Amino acid sequence: MPPELQLLIDEFFSGNLIFILLALLVVIVILRAVRIVPQSEQYVVERFGRLHAVLGPGINLIVPFLDRVAHKISILERQLPTITQDAITLDNVLVQVDTSVFYRIIEPEKTVYRIRDVDAAISTTVAGIVRSEIGKMELDQVQSNRGTLTATIKEQIFAVVDDWGIEVTRAELLDVNLDQATRSAMLQQLNAERARRAQVTEAEGKKRAVELGADADLYASEQAAKARRVLADADAYATGVIAQAIAAGGLEAAQYQVALKQVDALNALGAGEGKQTIVLPANALEAFGDAFKMLKGKLP
Repeated sequence: MPPELQLLIDEFFSGNLIFILLALLVVIVILRAVRIVPQSEQYVVERFGRLHAVLGPGINLIVPFLDRVAHKISILERQLPTITQDAITLDNVLVQVDTSVFYRIIEPEKTVYRIRDVDAAISTTVAGIVRSEIGKMELDQVQSNRGTLTATIKEQIFAVVDDWGIEVTRAELLDVNLDQATRSAMLQQLNAERARRAQVTEAEGKKRAVELGADADLYASEQAAKARRVLADADAYATGVIAQAIAAGGLEAAQYQVALKQVDALNALGAGEGKQTIVLPANALEAFGDAFKMLKGKLP
């Protein structure tokens, strides 16, 4: 480097060194004072080792050299690894329960300063609650009331983790597994129950068939009785009409009707093919004669 150029540089720095140092200091202060927080995070700021503030998403200002960002906390929802544990029901059946928990941090200052390992603490809490609740139920109740059991577990977790600044968004009881011996016993019980229900259904079907057959017989008997009653009413009506006619026309009208019947019968006998020999009582001719007289008297 030429001596003249080196001299100029030395003169420039010697005269403006203070301004350069001030500018550099300003840049450092600005960089340390401005904090840009992402939308998915919150920053915990300490001043002299104590909690000072919690910075939300966006541009934030802090006091350089006095304040520092001690913790960067994600507020996204998290899922714990599936928790698998053993539990004993009220009827002394060993079951293996799989539980899944989702949570998010809503108060980072509590999570940072009140609990060391959040995931481990939640897992231990869930395990204790699940064992306690399953121990209050029999196996059949655990299987049939899974929704109620899940709601109870979730409610109790809420009460515990509130002091940690955490919100449990979901707590699901994924599966309840049994050992092979218990599975075989339950399968036998299920098959026996199905056989019993089939027998009951078959018996009820036969009973219903007998009831329907009896109802059908009863209905047929009622209809036959109604038909006989109708015929009896018709006969009674016809008899009544004849009785009224006799009452109105006297005995002569009745005799006239009998004479007509006798003549019709005689005509039917005479209309047969071949030769018939008809044997009549002695007084039959007199009856026919009387009938002819009555017919003749009726003719104009």
